[in-house]
Amino acid sequence: MDQANEQLIAGQRFTLEPDEMQADRWILNFGPQHPATHTTLRLVLILDGERIVDCVPDIGYLHSGFEKLGEVHDINQYVTVTDRTNYLSPVMNNLAWHGAWEKLFGIELTPRCKVIRTIVGELARIQDHVLSAGASALDLGAFTPFLYLFEDRELIYDLLEEISGARYMNSYTRLGGLFRDITPDWPRHVREFLNHMPKTLADCETLLLRNRIFIERLRGIGCVSRDDATNWSLTGVVARASGVLRDLRKDEPYLCFEQNWDGHGSSPVDFKVPVSDMGDTYARFVLRLEEIKQSLHIIAQLIDNIPPGPVNTASEEKINLPDKTEVWGSIEGLIHHFEIVMWNRGWEPPVGEAYGAVESPNGELGLYLVSSGGRVPYRARWRPPSFINYQCFGDLIKGHQVSDVVAVLGSLNIIAAELDR
Repeated sequence: MDQANEQLIAGQRFTLEPDEMQADRWILNFGPQHPATHTTLRLVLILDGERIVDCVPDIGYLHSGFEKLGEVHDINQYVTVTDRTNYLSPVMNNLAWHGAWEKLFGIELTPRCKVIRTIVGELARIQDHVLSAGASALDLGAFTPFLYLFEDRELIYDLLEEISGARYMNSYTRLGGLFRDITPDWPRHVREFLNHMPKTLADCETLLLRNRIFIERLRGIGCVSRDDATNWSLTGVVARASGVLRDLRKDEPYLCFEQNWDGHGSSPVDFKVPVSDMGDTYARFVLRLEEIKQSLHIIAQLIDNIPPGPVNTASEEKINLPDKTEVWGSIEGLIHHFEIVMWNRGWEPPVGEAYGAVESPNGELGLYLVSSGGRVPYRARWRPPSFINYQCFGDLIKGHQVSDVVAVLGSLNIIAAELDR
C-alpha cells in the first residue's frame, strides 16, 4: 500500500496488524453516490480480493441540523421538519414529536384522535416496509416485486393526501390533536386498500420466497446474535429478527395499544409481534412482510369503529388553534387565534423534561425534550432507530463478499436523515 492509503486507514481507525498493512489490500468507498445506498451514507471497505476485511460506516453528508431546528421552531411549526427525519414514513415522526409534548403537558387525546392516529401510524409502517422490502429485492435484481409493492405504497400516499392535503410530507398531527378530521369517504377508501394489499403480498412472497437465488443471497448473511442485538441496543425488525421480543406497542403501549384507551374499558387492539431467532438478512426481510400483515389486521379492527366526536382536545389554556369557522364567525374565535399566533400566548409547557417514544417501522423512535416553559423547547434530542442500528454494520459485513453489502444494508433499512441530524 502507498503512504496515502496508509494515512486513510489510520484516519478511519482501522485495526489492521502490521503484516496486514503490507498485504494486498484494497480500499473501496461504497457510497455516498451509489444506487444501493439509497441515500447519502458512506461505507469505507478494506478488501482482500472480494472479501471484506474491515468496514467503517460513515453517517453521511446530509447536514440537516434537525435537532437545532427544534430549538427555534414552536411545537406545531416543527412538525414540518419531523416529516423529513424519516421521509419513508413521515407521519410516524409526527406522532413521535407531538406524543412526547403531550406527555410533558399531560394532555389526554380524544378517543377519535387516538383511533385516527393509530390507523395512520400503521399505514406509515406499511408504507415504510413495502419500500424497504421492494428496494431490497430490486437491489438483488428482482424488479417485478418492487413495482407491485410500490403500487400499494402509492395507494397509501392517496389515503394520507386525502386527510392531510399533502401527498409526501404530511405534517398531520398538532399538539393535542390533528390538523383536521378525516373525510367522510376515507374509511371506505382504507377498506379498499385493506382488500387490495394481501394479494400484493401473496404475489411477492410467491416471486421471492420460493426463489432459490434470492433465498441463498439472504440466508446466513449479516447475522446478529441475540446478545449482540441487546448489547448494541438494536430495536425494531433488526432486533426481533435476532430473537429480542420487544415492541413498544406491547411493552410501553400508547394510543389504541393501551388498555382502556377510550376511557370506557376498551381493550387494546389485537396483534402479534413477529419474531425470529435466525438473526440473518433473510429473517429481517420476512419479518417486514409479516409486520405488514399485522398492521393490516390492526387497521381492520379500527376502521369501522372510529368513535364520533372532536379530533382536538378542548382546553381552557387554548392549546389548539380554533376551527376556521369560529375564527371567521365569532370575535372570540378570532381573539383565540390571534393570541396563539401573534401574541405567543398558550403553549406554555411546564418546566421540566420528558421522553416519549413510538414503535416506528425501524424501531424505537424516541424524543427527549427539555422545557424551560417557553414557546420553543430548550433542547430537543431525537433517538433515531437508524442511527443506533447502523453502528453494527461494520461487524455484520466482515468476512462477506462485496456483493453482500447491498443485501445486508438493505435489510437494515438505514435512513440518512436519521443519521446526520
